[in-house]
Amino acid sequence: MEKQEKSAYRNSWIAEKLDRVNLTMPKGKKEQVKETADRLGLSLNAYINLAIDERMEKDASGGVQ
Repeated sequence: MEKQEKSAYRNSWIAEKLDRVNLTMPKGKKEQVKETADRLGLSLNAYINLAIDERMEKDASGGVQ
């Protein structure tokens, strides 16, 4: 499979299977979050999703808001 075909397939798969969210944060915070994710051996995306999942679980169980 050609590089261009692989890219088109991947983009098609992403569009079909995943939702995208445009996240903004104060300047400098992205680097702090990335450093923490790296330290834990996670991608930035995986770390943010984990944080969201943990917060949603906490909120669903009546945790502190």
